[in-house]
Amino acid sequence: MKAGITCPPFISRIYTGGVVKSAFNDYNKNMPKIVLQKYIANSGLCSRRKAEERIRQGSVKINGQTAKLGARVDVGDVVEVDGKVIKEEKKKIYIKLNKPKGYTCTNRDFETEKNVFELIDIPERLFIAGRLDKYSRGLVILTNDGELMQELTHPKNEHEKVYHVLIDMPTQKKRDIAAEIIKKFKAGVDIGEGDGLVKAKRMKYLNNNLFEIVLTTGKKRQIRRMTVAVGFRVLDLRRIKIGKYNLGRLAEGKWEYISK
Repeated sequence: MKAGITCPPFISRIYTGGVVKSAFNDYNKNMPKIVLQKYIANSGLCSRRKAEERIRQGSVKINGQTAKLGARVDVGDVVEVDGKVIKEEKKKIYIKLNKPKGYTCTNRDFETEKNVFELIDIPERLFIAGRLDKYSRGLVILTNDGELMQELTHPKNEHEKVYHVLIDMPTQKKRDIAAEIIKKFKAGVDIGEGDGLVKAKRMKYLNNNLFEIVLTTGKKRQIRRMTVAVGFRVLDLRRIKIGKYNLGRLAEGKWEYISK
């Protein structure tokens, strides 16, 4: 065998008399198969949970055959989602963005809306792990790593999300009113629309109508809806932390690469 060529161990073992008996088929057979929904998530197409939904809907095929949940992908298999062939994404990208007000968090394009992806000047297709509504600002994580999306967004993982929230309150007896709001948020507030009772894991009053709120759930516009439900309204909402990721001193509208 020529110097400088590295083969898998079991190929090297069958090298005899200057002849290498091809064992790459056996090599492929020994490569571990990957669960289908993980393969889809690794492609960056969607999160693992969304991949499971698409499999159940019959939108996924392996080698032309409709796949079932729990199927595994082998080396050389062709995986299609909605008729489009996908492959595992090799280069994983992790970005934190300080989202300004007025930008939507979506992969869809709307002519009349500004999108957070307009702030990111890279060619790779990314997805949002932890959305913010149009009128909120602060930390957003962008990635093509479906596994991280699943980790950060699935309710069972209970990752803490920390917000600084300015609430419109009367000028009199602010601390008494703040204490009552905190009591209700921690006890649980029914926000309706089928979402039922939701709570703040922790909450404290900082000063000048500003609160720090910690959530482990992520219902749509949850803090705004909770605030309205207790008789007040949000003036400003800024997220400063998602799990282990902190906004830090990143300027509004700016982004930077981070490690997983």
